[in-house]
Amino acid sequence: MSVEFKLPDVGEGVAEGEIVQWLVEPGDAVSEDQAVAEVETDKAVVEVPSPVDGTVKELRAETGEVVPVGEVIIVFETEGEARSASGRATGEETEPGAAEDVEGEPDAAEGDEETATSQTTTNGRVFAAPSARRLARELGVDIGAVEGTGPGGRVTEQDVRAAAETPEEPSEDGTEPATAAGAETEGAGGAPEAEGAPGAGEPAAAGEAVETAPGGGRGGEPAGRDRTLATPATRRAADEAGVDIDDVPATEQRDGEAFVTAEAVREYAQAQQAAQAADAEALAAAAPANTGREGVAAGEEERIPYRGVRRTIGEQMEQSAYTAPHVTHHDSVDVTPLVEARAELKERAADRGVSLSYLPFVIKAVVAALKEYPILNSQLDEANEEIVQKGYYNVGVATATEAGLMVPVVQNADRKPLLQVASEANELAQKARDRSIAREEMQGGTFTITNFGAIGGEYATPIINYPETAILGLGAIKERPWVVNGEVEARHVMTLSLSIDHRVIDGAEAAQFTNTLKEYLANPTLLLLE
Repeated sequence: MSVEFKLPDVGEGVAEGEIVQWLVEPGDAVSEDQAVAEVETDKAVVEVPSPVDGTVKELRAETGEVVPVGEVIIVFETEGEARSASGRATGEETEPGAAEDVEGEPDAAEGDEETATSQTTTNGRVFAAPSARRLARELGVDIGAVEGTGPGGRVTEQDVRAAAETPEEPSEDGTEPATAAGAETEGAGGAPEAEGAPGAGEPAAAGEAVETAPGGGRGGEPAGRDRTLATPATRRAADEAGVDIDDVPATEQRDGEAFVTAEAVREYAQAQQAAQAADAEALAAAAPANTGREGVAAGEEERIPYRGVRRTIGEQMEQSAYTAPHVTHHDSVDVTPLVEARAELKERAADRGVSLSYLPFVIKAVVAALKEYPILNSQLDEANEEIVQKGYYNVGVATATEAGLMVPVVQNADRKPLLQVASEANELAQKARDRSIAREEMQGGTFTITNFGAIGGEYATPIINYPETAILGLGAIKERPWVVNGEVEARHVMTLSLSIDHRVIDGAEAAQFTNTLKEYLANPTLLLLE
């Protein structure tokens, strides 16, 4: 039977979408929830999943074509009783609260930018976005057992991660549950470990009892141990790779002591190299992405469609510029102690699988300053004529992408330690650049940071990420002559550009906030008191 699938309505008033690319071709076999296309709306690029198991019969839209919501974009061929794209048999009554047939109006959760599959119904299906399903498969989580906290009970990526971090209850016979087949486990350094049984790279000695580390996988033994068992060959491999064997996640235990294999050493070393390489990327996070376009021929013109994410970014900038009266306060600060602190901690962070740039220090310093000057962590509610000061600190990080400037948000930055802030900021920036970021990961910001210094800039007049009331621009850290105790020295200096909504924030408050921020950046040890 043929099943026609229409471009779903993803809410937020989205009326059309551009087919970025097809992930399948006519004749391809597909399974339910398998991504079949990437579609760009004016909010983000989302994956569209197949609603059925079957075969692709026909593609009704070309790559690059802008398709109205509700228009058929693909036709599937299925076996057995004809079913609608929402998964119900033809003529079957809709359960209360179930997703509507795509032949009618899709029941997308309002505000959801990813294409929802369906809500949980009597046929056991789950209301979850494709990215959440993909993450569940990667983490070995049964998505059917995850309680959704999104709109309409939708399972989000955060729900999947929370389920993965929640230890399973022991079975009735008292045994620990096994790790899901094919799931990756995470070592103490935060790097994914290889699948398979512990100790796969080095067999146990004949007749020697081997006890698997708690948890059944790597990561049961914390890094930085006082004592580690390993063969001479493994220790030699660790020395050659330049890693501390006591920091390598243990693969098993022998006689109650952590035991590390040569394979674990190699994987750990590779993870550290990858983390160090990522540090270079972090420094260029705000650099313009290479669009891959060739230059325009002499005397010619090139017309690039102004739509999708690029148009949305432009409209947001326009609204901010013409709504909030901007004033920008410029200053500079000696951050030599910050440079030294980051250099000292960088290697330790890499040992834990985290690329440590200056950004997480700035985020923590900004949060500390916002607590003293909460007027900068606010929003103007024009409809009710109220200034809303926020008691939570969700810091946006402006990131340059091929589609334009996106602002992923580090949620509750005040409640997270430095390395967690660094890890989340790196992950969100990468997801923004490869356009896999979910819309909810760019919402809820209360203050934004933009790092134009990554490409060598010093000062700017950044546009506020409306409806926030302030944005901080970071200039490049450069060695400059600086007076210290009456003597001129070469010091590392960072420039700051703080734009404020002058309807809400006075110039004096902007200056006081900046002075407090400078104090934290010049003395990063003060952040230990926060």
